Amino acid sequence: MEENITLYAEPIFHYGNFNVTNALLTSWLVVIILIILSFVLRFKLAEIPGKLQNIFEIIIDNALQLCDQVTNSRALSIKIFPIAISVFFFILINNWLGIFPLGGFGIIEKGEHGLAFIPFLRSGTADINTTIALAVMAVLGANIFGIFSIGLWKTFNKYVNLKALGEIFTKVRHEPTVIIVAPITFFVGLIEIVGEFAKIASLSFRLFGNVFAGEVLLVSMAAIVAYIVPIPFLFLELLVGVIQALIFSILLVVYFTISSIDHEDEEHEEENEHNLKRTVLGKVS
Repeated sequence: MEENITLYAEPIFHYGNFNVTNALLTSWLVVIILIILSFVLRFKLAEIPGKLQNIFEIIIDNALQLCDQVTNSRALSIKIFPIAISVFFFILINNWLGIFPLGGFGIIEKGEHGLAFIPFLRSGTADINTTIALAVMAVLGANIFGIFSIGLWKTFNKYVNLKALGEIFTKVRHEPTVIIVAPITFFVGLIEIVGEFAKIASLSFRLFGNVFAGEVLLVSMAAIVAYIVPIPFLFLELLVGVIQALIFSILLVVYFTISSIDHEDEEHEEENEHNLKRTVLGKVS
């Protein structure tokens, strides 16, 4: 009997026409764990923290400081942090549940090469469907956050820069070069749309590839030497699980931060600063 290692998540049971896979089951379990943990922490809050509260206070405080380093604004960090830390814990626990040796819990099915063992728990992040869903949530959520932060029109103009095309008619007399610059600016906005899809591909395949490769490595090592030897690799994958969850969460914070920045205001500030410097220098000279 062998354990199946497939790119796709294996179905465990069916509910009508709906297949419940081991990756989906693990993701549900992670959500339940997070809900229970949230309620436990909420109802055990105290001025003098216990061990569990103290651990999470340290984690939250350091994570919020890390978020501040990306946003450069505590007010902005407070808005983004709840979703970023939730995604971090969801990915982290998913990564760990997929590699923990929880015993021989699974089902045995007859395959092409004989009997095959299918585990009940497979990391949700080792299923491309889960990582794509997380990536879409991050990119789409960042754009929605941008709409609430700087407005629908400015967010739309990041991708379809109609304002740049309009400047051809308003500035062509004073700045003839706008005939060349404006179409380029408009085209760069369209490239940004492609960039959003590239973000989804990058986020999803990076997370999926690292987690899936780790599970394959552990299964392969266990098949070669069942005892002692796989232990160092298990600890390595625990570390990789933390790193991958941290990378995804930081990139999410970066995308949300970029979406909330009004580049037009920055350009106006730079232009005003430049004009001020010219005025000062003119008076000095």
